[in-house]
Amino acid sequence: MSDAMPVPTKSLLLFLIMVGAACLTVFIRPYKSAADLHMPVVLEQLVPSAFGDWKELAFTTTQIIDPQQQQSLEKVYSQTLSRTYTNPQGYRIMLSLVYGKTQRGDLQLHHPEICYPAQGFEVISNHTAQLSTAYGPIPVRRLETKLSAERIEPVTYWAMVGDQIVLGSMQRKAVELRYGLRGYTVDGLLFRISSIDAGTDRAFSQQTLFVSQLLSALSPGNRRILAGV
Repeated sequence: MSDAMPVPTKSLLLFLIMVGAACLTVFIRPYKSAADLHMPVVLEQLVPSAFGDWKELAFTTTQIIDPQQQQSLEKVYSQTLSRTYTNPQGYRIMLSLVYGKTQRGDLQLHHPEICYPAQGFEVISNHTAQLSTAYGPIPVRRLETKLSAERIEPVTYWAMVGDQIVLGSMQRKAVELRYGLRGYTVDGLLFRISSIDAGTDRAFSQQTLFVSQLLSALSPGNRRILAGV
């Protein structure tokens, strides 16, 4: 006989854990910000305009997908940053960073698998992966999105909540609870890069190179803030 937990029981257990965590947050009243535990986050200074083989394009007509309209962004996030970078071969990567000092209720990070369809994109594939870097692997989520035959946009992203990368609601709830028990509200940062490229494998390869070279250009403190490594 198998010792594996039946699927209905496993689902019920996950549901009870989430309900329990939600109930605890009602009674836990964090009064300190986890953002005060690390150096201040200034997105404009966190990511250099040139590093490795990449440099920022000062002017570009490429549309970078926003999680929401700008007015809503300002309500949800403390800071946002959008840039397009190119390498000597002319390959372009779009970078979007959002940061919020509080990750409670309506102020939580909005993930691309929800934001892209809201702007007319179809999500063709959605999977987790490990992005290899010189500082250790980074758990990421990778999407292949499509707006039209001319705009196929592979996406790589991760979300830092507190001091940990989270790729799902259960992980996020666990981090929020861990901080909440210590009296802290947790902060969050979402790092997203994408390329307009019908060659998905090529796009993800270029995005891996982009991240690797970016991390090499950062101080250890900024690497921890950006990717937890």
